[in-house]
Amino acid sequence: MQRMDSRGMESPLLWAKVLKLIGPEKGVVHLATAAILNALWDLWAKQEGKPLWKLLVDMDPKQLLSCIDFRYITDALTEEEAYEILQKGSIGKKEREKQMLEHGYPAYTTSCAWLGYSDQQLKQLCSEALKEGWTRFKVKVGADLEDDIRRCRIIRDMIGPEKTLMVDANQRWDVPEAVEWMLKLAEFKPLWIEEPTSPDDILGHATISKALAPLGIGVATGEQCHNRVIFKQLLQAGALQFLQIDSCRLGSVNENLSVLLMAKKFQIPVCPHAGGVGLCELVQHLIIFDYISISGSLENRMCEYVDHLHEHFKYPVVIKKASYMPPKDAGYSTEMKEESVKEHQFPEGKIWQKLMAAQKN
Repeated sequence: MQRMDSRGMESPLLWAKVLKLIGPEKGVVHLATAAILNALWDLWAKQEGKPLWKLLVDMDPKQLLSCIDFRYITDALTEEEAYEILQKGSIGKKEREKQMLEHGYPAYTTSCAWLGYSDQQLKQLCSEALKEGWTRFKVKVGADLEDDIRRCRIIRDMIGPEKTLMVDANQRWDVPEAVEWMLKLAEFKPLWIEEPTSPDDILGHATISKALAPLGIGVATGEQCHNRVIFKQLLQAGALQFLQIDSCRLGSVNENLSVLLMAKKFQIPVCPHAGGVGLCELVQHLIIFDYISISGSLENRMCEYVDHLHEHFKYPVVIKKASYMPPKDAGYSTEMKEESVKEHQFPEGKIWQKLMAAQKN
């Protein structure tokens, strides 16, 4: 154990070693970095009186590039290449911004086909989603093949052949198993299989991608990627056909900017991961900016939406006709209602008090 200094604190050298062990640029250190930097972006946008997507859209290319760390990715994307992408993206920006304000960014729903739902619940939720105008649906798979076949058939029969179906295995399979399983689900024409295997297995994803390409099924992944380096390698290996950024897993807006630019260079559509507590609120800004300033395309592009816990936020997402409408309030849309924060504070919050009382009984 390192010696203690006169204030009783451990040596800074030890802290540096500890931080290196739980990082760098991954794990708890990276998640904490994302939280702090996301808060700073929120403050910056509020200071400028703009929603975050608009703050980014209005930046000139050099200012945007100054926010990006190009270390470890210059073999895939140089700063000069990124500048050229942003320069080209400036053409037609005003028209694309107007389009977003009028029509929003296309979304897909994950809410009607979770594992564990009964067939009746699947049908009810899918029917409700269709009435609300949803055209893109994701089904969770991977626990039982026969169950997956039955559930995919229910959803495909209800939505018809013209609407989009995706499936998500949440890292359930080994590589050969993923290929074999998807061969059995290919009849339902899924656009992609999401997270078919370990999120760290870049070559495994490449193998799956190659095997499923003749079937017209792409591989989607990214929500569990540690950092821009993993995304770089996935792109270089041809291991994914749909790239799924996460607004809190990567090192905030800064690192996501680098991934959006790499995706543009490799011509891979970005379809962000969302859901959870505030992820929809966050990532809508990034994907709207991506369309206006970088990708300029909506082909095979959509953003995940889960109708869950939005009531705890001061500026919840607005969905119209199955599309994210650009936020108009200044900031990053992450500010929670004070009453929700108080209720969930540990251990004195009402929610925790209720849980602890139930445990005692």
